Parts: sequence; structure tokens; C-alpha cells
Amino acid sequence: MQDIRLIGLDLDGTVFDDKKQISPRTLAAIAAAIAQGVVVLPATGRPAAGVPAEFLGMPGVRYALTSNGATVTELSTGAHLVELTFPLPMALEVYDLLSGYDSILDLFIDGKSYTTPASAARLEAFAPPELLPYLRKSRITVPDMRALIAQHPHGVEKFSILYGDTALREAAWAAVTAKLPVEVTASFPNNMEINAPGVTKGQGLLALARRLGLRDDQVMACGDSGNDVAMLKAAGLGVAMANGTPEAKAAADVLTLDNNHDGVAVAIETYVLKP
Repeated sequence: MQDIRLIGLDLDGTVFDDKKQISPRTLAAIAAAIAQGVVVLPATGRPAAGVPAEFLGMPGVRYALTSNGATVTELSTGAHLVELTFPLPMALEVYDLLSGYDSILDLFIDGKSYTTPASAARLEAFAPPELLPYLRKSRITVPDMRALIAQHPHGVEKFSILYGDTALREAAWAAVTAKLPVEVTASFPNNMEINAPGVTKGQGLLALARRLGLRDDQVMACGDSGNDVAMLKAAGLGVAMANGTPEAKAAADVLTLDNNHDGVAVAIETYVLKP
């Protein structure tokens, strides 16, 4: 058994089941790992304000990796141990490129997510039904997204975009990657997520490990989708969910059960918890 001392857990499709709940067995496994001195944190594409209280409120959860690794926050102080945001000129260039495609475009800035009233009104037509409650609750509407970027010259953590179909997403994806060296990933088929160059969950998780004096082989990560690939590759033990995408499974060292059958709990019980 590896000496795992740090576990990064994706949320949607990994810790959460399809009803967006965390099972009692998974909560118990996380608590048992923490009791053994293991650092367990959410490693999510969500902004800090979107991480659920039932996870952050668990005794012993000390950190949160959010916006695909753009920030790692120490929860007790609010301090950003890792902060990897867009330079202002690049953030504006990304926004201008994306504005040419019909989409719902959200900005993650300083731990919060922003959208326009027009995008919020079309959310049902673009978003997966299981994500609608979270998206409605978490988005703050502003009249002018470009002006918002200009007002936060060092604050843009991530762009999160929904398209009406995958063909349009692929066209936008190709346009952005042809012009800029940004990190582009996806959590589900009609979604696109853009981070600053080199910014991934893997980079953020290993940066935290080094702050804690841990080796890469003492890090475990669980994930299911494209924005987890870098983290699964970077961790000493990458665990993909049975419901994961082919690229997530290919990036992992081992597979576990799916998110509806306590896959995260099984992974922690198998590879972390000592008898």
C-alpha cells in the first residue's frame, strides 16, 4: 500500500452521485482518512463559492482546490496558497474570441461565478438538468462581462462555457487553441473550460503537496472527466471512476466503481485506510 497523505477529489461525477448527493459511505471514508492524518480536499472546476457546505463543513477539511487549479485556498484563513489567474490582456482576448460563438459564457473571478441576465434566461436550453439547481444558485448576473474583466485585472480564474451542440463547441475550441496557449478542457460534451497557460488541477494539487512537504507519490487523485486528466496523470496514484470518460480512464493508474456505487469510498478504503 502506498503511503498516501494527500487526496484530491473531483466533485461532479466523482464524489457526487447523479442526484448531486454525497453518499454516507463516501462521507465516512473521507472522515476516516482525515482521522488518519491524510489531507483530503475538493479538487473541482467549480469556483470557491460553489463548493458544497457538506464537504467543506466536514471536520478536518482544511483546503479547497477550485477553478481547475487556478486557486488553492486555506479555509481557516481564506488565504490563497496557489493563485494562477489570467493576465488581463489574455483574459480580454479570450473573451473577445468566445463572444463570436453563440453560448452561455460564465466568468470565475475571486471565487465567484458571473454571467449575464440573457445567459441566465437561456440556462435550461444549454445545461444538463442535474446541474441546473447548482448553476441557478451560484451565478451572479452582471450587465457587461467585458467590463467586469477590466475591473478585475488579476482576478479571472476561469472561463466556463456551454454550447447548444458539440459542433459549435469544437469550432470555438479550435479557434481559441489556434491563437492562444491556454488550457482547454471539458467536464461534459457541450461544455468548455479555459484556464491560463499551464493551469490545471494537477499543477494546483502538486503545488499544495510541495507546500505541505509531500512527495508526488504520496498524492492520490480521483476524477472522471477531461478537466481531471492532468490531475490523474500528476498524482502518484490516479484513480478514474467507472463512469469516467475514455481519456480520464487512460490517464489513471487504477479504476474504481462509478459515482453511483461509492467509487470514491472504495478507492479510499482500498488504497488509503490502514487496518
